[in-house]
Amino acid sequence: MDLKSTFETLKDRATDLAQAGVAQSKRLAEIAKLKTANMAEEDAIRKAYIEIGKLYYAEQGVAPDGAYAAACERITASKALIETNNERIAELKQPGDPEPEAEAAAEAVEEAVADAVESAVEAVADAVEDKQD
Repeated sequence: MDLKSTFETLKDRATDLAQAGVAQSKRLAEIAKLKTANMAEEDAIRKAYIEIGKLYYAEQGVAPDGAYAAACERITASKALIETNNERIAELKQPGDPEPEAEAAAEAVEEAVADAVESAVEAVADAVEDKQD
């Protein structure tokens, strides 16, 4: 074999490998594109399921069929709890008279802080007296 034919063989092989690499890249890109499309379709299905559930609950939530009763009850209970929590949040945001328990707790904290400050002042005063002696 001469050098020219060896070079041609290597060149042909490199070309074949490059073409195979390009083909593989195109295949992988198409696979990735199809997987992305599948994920988008699965998301559309999930959204449709949610919409179906919302429609069913809106229409039949008060008297659901047997298989749907437990799920509808969970939704109703959760909605009631959310409403209760929102009412409590609104109460907590309102300025005005604090509840008696909160007021008593605030007073207890104030007294504890005052006692701690007084004790600290006395301790410092005693330390200063000891140091002067």
